[in-house]
Amino acid sequence: MSTNQIPRDEGMDNSLALLKEGYLFINNRVEKFQSDIFETRLMGQKVICMRGKEAAELFYDVDKFQRKWAIPNRIQETLLGKRGVQTLDGKQHLIRKHLFMSLMTPPHQKQLAEQIAEYWEREKKQWERKEKIILFEEAKKVLCKVACSWAGVPLLELEADSRADDFISMVYAFGTIGPEHWKGRIARNRVEEWIEEIIENVRSGEIKAEQDSALYKMAFYKEADGQHFSTHLAAVELINVIRPIVAIATYITFSALALYEHPDQKEKLKNGTREDLERFIHEVRRYYPFGPFVGARVKKTFHWKNVEFKKGTLVFLDIYGTNRDPRIWEHPNQFDPDRFQDWDGDLYEFIPHGGGDPAKGHRCPGEGITVEIMKATLDFLINKVDYAVPNQDLSYRLDRIPTLPKSGFIIRLS
Repeated sequence: MSTNQIPRDEGMDNSLALLKEGYLFINNRVEKFQSDIFETRLMGQKVICMRGKEAAELFYDVDKFQRKWAIPNRIQETLLGKRGVQTLDGKQHLIRKHLFMSLMTPPHQKQLAEQIAEYWEREKKQWERKEKIILFEEAKKVLCKVACSWAGVPLLELEADSRADDFISMVYAFGTIGPEHWKGRIARNRVEEWIEEIIENVRSGEIKAEQDSALYKMAFYKEADGQHFSTHLAAVELINVIRPIVAIATYITFSALALYEHPDQKEKLKNGTREDLERFIHEVRRYYPFGPFVGARVKKTFHWKNVEFKKGTLVFLDIYGTNRDPRIWEHPNQFDPDRFQDWDGDLYEFIPHGGGDPAKGHRCPGEGITVEIMKATLDFLINKVDYAVPNQDLSYRLDRIPTLPKSGFIIRLS
């Protein structure tokens, strides 16, 4: 059986359909074809799309897939930056990944969680003077301040809002076209220039950086040839530490939405255990949309389930669909944290940050940081502040990647 016998999407190119359907593009066709694998054309090239646990196990096999040439320029020029860790493969990727893993250990996760808790308490005092609070806007600002402080990056209070806006613009531009996409590109250029100047000042001694900080490690990291990163690459990788932390504002907003839509869960968590909180966070990351799919290219020709994967073919793994796969998750379209009570921790079933072992492959190393920051924030929202949720538009669009409740989740202190 060859790829010309697997289900094939209609049309010369389905890029417009992808923009219209967003998170549901792959899943819609999986259901239509009753197949976990199908062929389509996107961006003028053949693409194989897959969904499910077995597909995830295959996709994260580093002997079969590579990231080189898989990430479009539009994503590198907004979200990821050029030549960053996400674009590497093999030994080079593992070495660079080790650098990131060294910055995201459990002690680092705890440190960040403690800082975020302190910052939320400070923000609460400011909220008392506001008629309404848009949680997403507040979260991205707080996370930007915390991420920069923890990473060792000097950030003036007066510029915190604009820097937070730039980091979020980079995140929310990669799946868009037109003005919002170009806004993200401009934001990346602005942030890179800012961080490059800081890197140069650290190297010259004008700025002192703590040796265990992300700033210091990126500024003075040496590659296998003994050379430091270029100033630009050091900035790209430092941004790849800070930007994902700021992006947690999206998960925080969806967490607040989950508490509002499921008040029984909020009451349960008030007197619940750490495990209850972790299950709730896992379910937020499973249920609500964030990463839609991820791409890689076939490293060498192979066959899987009698399908030929030719060298160089672009392959997409459906993250959103796998996290809602009814073969893995009973009643996947229901929000139910208790489903994680007996979950065995399979790294290919639950893939909001990618699949597999983060130390050996391409699963995001910042997943632990995300969970701990969400814990600290949920504790604040549940136990440290009293608020009301006024009428507003809390809907979110699945044809928009990434997506967010339209109102940004407005609250008023009570």
